[in-house]
Amino acid sequence: MNRIRTMAIGAAIAVPALVAAPSAWSQATAAHDMTVVQPDAVKWVDAPPLPGAKLAVVQGPLNEAVPFIYRLRFPDNYRVPAHWHPHSETVTVLSGTFKMGHGEKFDETKLTAVPAGGVVIIEPKKPHFALSVGETVVQVHGMGPSSITFVNPDEDPRKK
Repeated sequence: MNRIRTMAIGAAIAVPALVAAPSAWSQATAAHDMTVVQPDAVKWVDAPPLPGAKLAVVQGPLNEAVPFIYRLRFPDNYRVPAHWHPHSETVTVLSGTFKMGHGEKFDETKLTAVPAGGVVIIEPKKPHFALSVGETVVQVHGMGPSSITFVNPDEDPRKK
C-alpha cells in the first residue's frame, strides 16, 4: 500500500559550507513511499555561503551522498561570483530571471538570461557565475554531498 505524507521542510545550516543537518525528508522517506512538500511549508533561512540570499532545503541532507533539492532566493541584482561544485547540478529558475555564465571570472558579456521555467545543467567542477534580475528563485538538485568552492578566494562573499 502506498502511503503519502505532507510535511514541512526546514534547514539547519552549518557555516561556511552549503551543508544542512539531516532533514525531515530523510526520516520521512524511510517510513513513506511519497512525501509532498507544499509551497507554504518551505522554510527559508540565510544562505551562509551567499550572504543576502535565502536558502530552503527541500530534500537532503546536503552533506551526505544522497539526492538533494534546495532553493535559493536572490534579491534583484545579486551577483554570484565564479565558483564550482564537486557534483553536477540542475538549476531550474522558478521565478525572476537568472543570468548564468561559465568561466573562472565573472564576465557580464558571457551571461545568458534564463527566465522562469528555464533549466541549466552544469557538470561537476565546471566554474560558473550568475546574476539575478528582479527577485529570483532557483531550485537546484543533484547528488550530494553538496559544497561550493569560489574560484578566487578573494571574491568569496562570506569574506565581505
